[in-house]
Amino acid sequence: MSDTFDLVVIGGGPGGYNCAIRAAQLGMSVACIDKRGTFGGTCLNVGCIPSKALLHSSELFEETSHLDRLGIIVGKAKLDLPAMMSHKDNIVSELTAGVEFLLKKNKITGIKGAAKILSPGKVEVARHNGATDVLECRNIVVATGSEVMPLPGVEIDEERIVSSTGALALAEVPKALVVVGGGVIGLELGSVWRRLGADVTVVEFLDHIVPGTDADARKTFQRALKKQGIKFKLSSKVTGVEKQKTSLKVSVEPAAGGAEEAIECDTVLVSIGRRPYTDGLGLDEVGVERDERGRIHVDSRYHTNIPGIYAVGDVIEGPMLAHKAEDEAMAVAEILAEKPGHVNYDVIPSVIYTSPEFAWVGLSEEELKAESIAYKSGKFPFMANAKAKVGGMTDGFVKVLADAVTDEVLGVHIVGPDAGTMIAEAALAMEFSASAEDIARTCHAHPTLSEVFRQAALGVDDRITQM
Repeated sequence: MSDTFDLVVIGGGPGGYNCAIRAAQLGMSVACIDKRGTFGGTCLNVGCIPSKALLHSSELFEETSHLDRLGIIVGKAKLDLPAMMSHKDNIVSELTAGVEFLLKKNKITGIKGAAKILSPGKVEVARHNGATDVLECRNIVVATGSEVMPLPGVEIDEERIVSSTGALALAEVPKALVVVGGGVIGLELGSVWRRLGADVTVVEFLDHIVPGTDADARKTFQRALKKQGIKFKLSSKVTGVEKQKTSLKVSVEPAAGGAEEAIECDTVLVSIGRRPYTDGLGLDEVGVERDERGRIHVDSRYHTNIPGIYAVGDVIEGPMLAHKAEDEAMAVAEILAEKPGHVNYDVIPSVIYTSPEFAWVGLSEEELKAESIAYKSGKFPFMANAKAKVGGMTDGFVKVLADAVTDEVLGVHIVGPDAGTMIAEAALAMEFSASAEDIARTCHAHPTLSEVFRQAALGVDDRITQM
């Protein structure tokens, strides 16, 4: 069987399905292929969405033990883990069904199966029903996302030694959990299981967590997590995990070398990063260039070195973020329709959904110094904000970094409640090249958490009024 399309999108995650939908809106005939069996990609099926469901549920579970300070007596909360997992699974099912509905609504041919590029304009699909088809098309977009980075010498079984996928589906709360890697995924899932009762230790190779973030912000962030009971072993590496009858023995030694120690636990979460999913797609056979990390080389228009083959999302250079993939997806669809698709990589926000949240956009102080950019800084703590006080959410601050000459906002870093929502105001301001003065002169409702952002902007010019 052979079908002909204007565009075939390989991958049904945020990059893939958004590209397919935007292309269909622009009048193209589109097929979207996904090998998982449910559309939505890693983010929706075993990533962003299920983890946020567990983060929300576990945060509410922990909050119940502190309600007495508000005059609310409810007794000790009891955990029904199967029900919590069922709630998470139901959300995923509803949202994946929603993606399928959107594909049908936009007259996109959704195909469940494994795709392989045979040549420019030809894609073979081994469908889940056993049939094999060849799709012919004018253009191909690769949006296959990423997969878990393995830890050499440690075999993931998704039961006792788990990746993020297994950590989202544990049958019981671990007594002790060792998280290998102090990045976003490890800290989020470590927070979930710590709140539900696990003793959590994070082992990180570097001398700090969340590498690449503003040092001032991440130190405050780590202090908040430590106060909650998460333990950190920095400048350390896991050299092996030994399975014992009822426990795991994790071997840890200093990153620079030295005496080895053992940590006993019953679950290990390996979260040292992700790698692009680009093997088995026929890329090498047709000559598509990839780098040493497996990422596909593209130009500023997401075009590979092979005519008619494009790539977006986690398979190309840049942060592995669903919203970055989504923006690239819509941009490449518009480019294919001869419209000016564009992504501003200077204003892509990042968020860690722990409590407090940690969000940032733009440059850090360390990056500004490394680039010899003269800047001014304004900083305001949530401790001095009325709304944060009312909610008992006073950890953290907002920091605004602005050009010393032009006052243009160059970076914003937030540790605190609702940081993931608040960072959108910063991204919008930066998209329009706003100055710190622009933000400072914008009326913010009282009492709200967003007032912290305004006060930080006022602080750039040393005129904070509420502290």
